[in-house]
Amino acid sequence: MLSADFLNLGKDVAMVNANADLFHLDIMDGVFVPNISYGFPVVEAISKEAVRPLDVHLMIVHPEKYVRRFAEAGAAMISFHAEAAEDPAAVLGLVRSCGAAAGLAFNPDYPLEKVRPLLKSCDFVLVMSVFAGFGGQKFIEETYGRLQTIREWIAEDSCRCLIEVDGGVSPANSRALSEAGADILVAGSAVFRAENPAEVISSMKSL
Repeated sequence: MLSADFLNLGKDVAMVNANADLFHLDIMDGVFVPNISYGFPVVEAISKEAVRPLDVHLMIVHPEKYVRRFAEAGAAMISFHAEAAEDPAAVLGLVRSCGAAAGLAFNPDYPLEKVRPLLKSCDFVLVMSVFAGFGGQKFIEETYGRLQTIREWIAEDSCRCLIEVDGGVSPANSRALSEAGADILVAGSAVFRAENPAEVISSMKSL
């Protein structure tokens, strides 16, 4: 929703309700990432109109301080960055205790070896295919290999963990991402800047 038209947010919420499976909400604090996005009032407003689950992506320092508030604001899924948490396993447990699905997000340069021990504690992992903080970035091609590795680990370790990918996702690479292991595709600019957003979503879902 970071790429939505905030002067006509109701219209874009209705479009997502009618066509997509999730609302992906990027929360930026200007500290962990350079940008500042929006907070609880916007999440609560979208939650009131949403018929699809809210997937809240925290790009903030000290995510543990805000997990409960976002769950109360309507988040069904909450991911936070491994780079921003002193004890990622504890934060994953906190998210689950608040009734939301727990996700671990990480940037393209984050060592995957640090992710594997946490997979059994995750309901999903959010693989960033650009660096967190800005919309409209170019997709990083190495993402395919990272997805394949995580998919293999999930199978080997018998984890019940979905793979979400975010950044530069579009109809041009959605099939390849799915084939590499992605279960959930997050698209912002490719959808909201399109002439027909519903058609773009449909093309990505019909893999």
